[in-house]
Amino acid sequence: MNIDNTDTAVVIIDPQNDVLSPTGKNWDSVGASVTENDTVAHLLDIFAAAKASSFGVFISPHYFYPTDSTWLFNGPLESDEFRTHTFARSGALTLDGFIGSGADWLEEFKPYIEDGTTVVASPHKVWSPQSNDLVLQLRKRAVSKVILGGMLANMCVESHLRDLLENGFEVTVVRDATAGPRHPTRGDGYQAALVNYAFLAHSVVSTAEVVNAMSAPV
Repeated sequence: MNIDNTDTAVVIIDPQNDVLSPTGKNWDSVGASVTENDTVAHLLDIFAAAKASSFGVFISPHYFYPTDSTWLFNGPLESDEFRTHTFARSGALTLDGFIGSGADWLEEFKPYIEDGTTVVASPHKVWSPQSNDLVLQLRKRAVSKVILGGMLANMCVESHLRDLLENGFEVTVVRDATAGPRHPTRGDGYQAALVNYAFLAHSVVSTAEVVNAMSAPV
C-alpha cells in the first residue's frame, strides 16, 4: 500500500484510559499485551509522525451512556464492559466526570487529539464503525487508504479493518500499535488478531515501518 498524505489517513481506535492505562478497568486482561508491544509509545510515534507530515488523524472512540444499560442482550465482552462500567460517560450531551475517567483519552495523547485538527468520530457502540460516522468522515475528505491502530486488537481493530475493507478502503494495520486481551478460556486475543490481519489487510507493518513511510518525501 502506497502511503500519501493526499489520500491516506491514520485511524486510531479507542485511545482511552480503560484499555491503555494501568489504572484502566481492563488492565488486568490487556496490560501484559500493551506492555509487551509498547503500544502507548508506538501510538505516540504514529501521532507525531502523522502530524509532522500532515496526514489526517481520525479517532473512533467507544463510549457508553446510562441509557445504553437498558439493552436487552449483550455478548460476553459487552457484558463485561457493562459490568465494569468500561468507557462509561454520564451522558451524550455532557462531559460531567469525563476528564480523567476511563473513557477519557490517555493523557499523553491529548496534545495530538485535542489540537483542533484531529477528527473525533461519534462513538462506535459495539466493535465496528457501522454504528458511527467514521466512514462518512473519511469519505468527505477523499480518504481511500487507512493506517489502523488502537485497541482492542481482536475486537474493535479487527472489526474496523473488516468494515473498512467492505467499504472499499485500502487498510494497513500497525501490528505493534495495538494489543489484545488474554483470557484463561477465551485465549489470547492479540495472537488471534494477527492471524486474521495477515489474511485480510493490504499490509501488516511495524510502527517503525509506517513512521518511515509517512516521513518519506512524496
